[in-house]
Amino acid sequence: MLSQKSIRTSFLIKLSAAMAALLLVFSLILYSYITYGVDKELRSSLMKQAEYLFATYPDVKKGIEENGEILRKTLKINARIIYMPKSHYKPLHIRTVKRDKQYFIELLFPYNFENQTYLNISANVTEQKHVQQYVYRAIILINIVSMGLIIFYAYFLSGMLISPIRTLSKKLSERNEKMMEPIVSDDLPLEFEPLALSINSLITRIQGFVKYKKELFIGAAHELKTPLAVMKTKTQVTLLKRNTTEKDLREALQQNITSIDEMNRIVSSILEFGRAEGAQFETPRDIDVIAFLKQKANDYKILCDANKQKFSYHLKPEKCILHIQPLLLSQILQNFIQNALKFTPKDKNVELRSYQEKHYFVIEVIDEGKGIDEGKDLFAPFLRTKDSSGVGLGLFLVKIAADSMGAKVEILNRNDKQGTIARVRLPKYPFCKV
Repeated sequence: MLSQKSIRTSFLIKLSAAMAALLLVFSLILYSYITYGVDKELRSSLMKQAEYLFATYPDVKKGIEENGEILRKTLKINARIIYMPKSHYKPLHIRTVKRDKQYFIELLFPYNFENQTYLNISANVTEQKHVQQYVYRAIILINIVSMGLIIFYAYFLSGMLISPIRTLSKKLSERNEKMMEPIVSDDLPLEFEPLALSINSLITRIQGFVKYKKELFIGAAHELKTPLAVMKTKTQVTLLKRNTTEKDLREALQQNITSIDEMNRIVSSILEFGRAEGAQFETPRDIDVIAFLKQKANDYKILCDANKQKFSYHLKPEKCILHIQPLLLSQILQNFIQNALKFTPKDKNVELRSYQEKHYFVIEVIDEGKGIDEGKDLFAPFLRTKDSSGVGLGLFLVKIAADSMGAKVEILNRNDKQGTIARVRLPKYPFCKV
């Protein structure tokens, strides 16, 4: 594990390198723009001088010979007509040359193609080049100073950023399976409060998971202990009888078989829980949850018809894409529907519906059964009603699946007291396309 010093050093290097690269790119752009602007202005000025000569003197060659000195003093250019063989012919050409530590810009302009002569105009641009060099040196100096400031700033900035991370790390290191209190964010910068809230949300989910896991183990031990005790008692009573008949033995064996079947159902439910936990590792993907629900609704209708119950569904909107784990959603819906069918009388209705809230996509299963006791934790393991034939792990699995998807589940009585509403709220993350 990297130490705090190593993390800070790595951050400092990366931040300094990024800012230095940005400064270098900006400096190159600035120098290139200045150089291009100056060179363009010098070339444009030289072209204007050539146009001036052609416009002023009908015979440029004669005009240059007669007024060469005046041109050097007033326009600060050297103009002449030169000869160049056709093999060296060039169109309009401008270049910068250096002679005796001085810089000149030269224009080569075709004058008389038949005589192979060109107008050559040159101007001394040493002063302008020195200005460019001065700007270049100034930019280098600014870069050096700026790099020092960047390193200085990055050093203190890294300290400011690492300090809250160090605080969070310390707070998290103090947590263990016996102490899972939420992190107090009062001493953290405002920018880190969302991170602290996310960590506290995770801690809360871990607390719930640990709580339900403990209840599962305790409940499993208790549920398995009861049939074992019945088997032991029945066997002992049979053995204590002096005149044990074949009927007594058959009755004892039959009771033991019943107890074994009960234990087998409990073990099967625990194994189902293990498989359901494996579904949590399913890779989330984008699905049209409305199309998904419609497909499931067709299967649920078949079940209702078989039980002589009515089934209806009302799904809104027409299309909604969510990034979820389909297998976990199937587990939640399957348990909701199974419970609804179990407690809804014949000829009564079971309804599946969906709609959107501000931050959630809501799915509800509504039945016309006898309702629930809202004072009990319905999602606790091995909790079941007197007339229930299951072992009480269905809603426990629903809670685990919902937590894995970041969803919220609840079961409550209808306002008219004529049944139950089982609801799951799926977060519309990263988006819900309608």
